[in-house]
Amino acid sequence: MKQLFDFFPILLFFIVYKFFLDLPDELIISINNLFPFMNMQPGEAKHAIYLATLTAILATLVQVMITIVLTKRVEKMHIITLVLLLVFGGATLYFKDPLFIKWKPTAINWLFAAVFFGSQFIGQKPLVQRMMGHALDIDDPQVWKKLNLAWIGFFIFSGVANLVVAFNFSEDIWVDFKLFGLMGLTLIFVIGQSFYLARFLPSDEPGTSNNEKT
Repeated sequence: MKQLFDFFPILLFFIVYKFFLDLPDELIISINNLFPFMNMQPGEAKHAIYLATLTAILATLVQVMITIVLTKRVEKMHIITLVLLLVFGGATLYFKDPLFIKWKPTAINWLFAAVFFGSQFIGQKPLVQRMMGHALDIDDPQVWKKLNLAWIGFFIFSGVANLVVAFNFSEDIWVDFKLFGLMGLTLIFVIGQSFYLARFLPSDEPGTSNNEKT
């Protein structure tokens, strides 16, 4: 349920973009009245990216507020996403240039890569161990460092993949990749991570552990 909630703004971005041309003209005009800077024209496919961007910003704001109300705390991931959306999404809407919002997935992935990289040298534990260590009984620090490096590589790769699609394919294909492509890459990586970690989890047999396997 939490994973679905986290993908809520991305999903809305996708839906609004794909169904923009099906929206009633009156709705587009009403949105223009609420947000005069949008200046969208009904039936103009090139304006879909702007309404989708505005929707993602508003959805993320709602996401942050709901989280605060329900949990009495702020999710760092939501705040980082909101700030980057305000920067890149705001620039997209102000300059009427989709280039900025296309850079946002790369920016957030490379930011996470930088944070994970810094945790390799700052603090007693790499970031991935701080996030997952409470759920996994793995004492070998080298395992966590290797896994942390793997996440760094994954974030860098995802950022590059986003730029390749954004600048070499149509906007419509990029929107598909933003939802399904990046989500698919993450799923594949997480599955691979699970197989890697399984080698180091305690064995069911007394007196043995997978750490002893070669």
